[in-house]
Amino acid sequence: MFEQIYLASASPRRKELLTQLGVSYVQVANDFDETPLANESPEEYVKRLAIGKARSAEPYCDSELDLPILGADTIVVLDGQFLGKPQDLEQAKLMLSRLSGQTHQVYSGVSLCYHDKAIWQVSKSDVTFSQLSKQTIDAYCVTEEPLGKAGSYAIQGVGGSLVSGINGSYSGIVGLPLYETRILLEQMQVKHLLSPKPSPHRLPQAGGR
Repeated sequence: MFEQIYLASASPRRKELLTQLGVSYVQVANDFDETPLANESPEEYVKRLAIGKARSAEPYCDSELDLPILGADTIVVLDGQFLGKPQDLEQAKLMLSRLSGQTHQVYSGVSLCYHDKAIWQVSKSDVTFSQLSKQTIDAYCVTEEPLGKAGSYAIQGVGGSLVSGINGSYSGIVGLPLYETRILLEQMQVKHLLSPKPSPHRLPQAGGR
C-alpha cells in the first residue's frame, strides 16, 4: 500500500479535500495545455486533462520517491459551452449574467497515474443559480472571488449564496469529487482515512485438546 501520493495541482481546495480524506501528499507542478480539442465532450475533456496533468507532473517528481500522481480538473458547462476562468472581472460579470436563473453542469475529472497505469473517474453535477440582479453580480465581483474560478464563482465561498440548488457531488463542484477519488485510492491501494485495516493475526491458544 502506498503511504503517499503526488498531487499535480496548485489548488488550495484540492489540498483541503485530500487532507479531509486523510491522504498524505507531496504537491508538484504540472504544465499541461488546457486548450479543448475540436468536438471534445465535457467528459472526454476533463478525463484528458486529469490524466494529462498527472503525466505532465512526472518530471517534477523526486526520482527517489516512486509514488502515484493525482491529477484533476473541473469545468463549468452551460448549454454545451465551456465556461473557463474569467480573464478579468468584466468577463466574470458576463459569465454570471449568463448563469443567472439557469441550470448548468459541472464536470470534475480525477485520475491516478503510476508508471504506465492510469485510472480515472468523472463526476457530473447540475447546479441551478437564482435570478441575479446586476447589483448582486457587481457586489460579488467586488470581492474578487470569481477570479481564477471556472464559471466565475466558488460554491464553497460567498458564491454559494448564488446557488439555489444542486444535484450531484458538492465536493466535485468545489474541485475534487470525494467519492470518485476514494474509489481510485482504493483501486491503486493508497492509504487514506477509510482504508481497510488489516485483520490482526490470532495467536494459537495455549493448552486445549
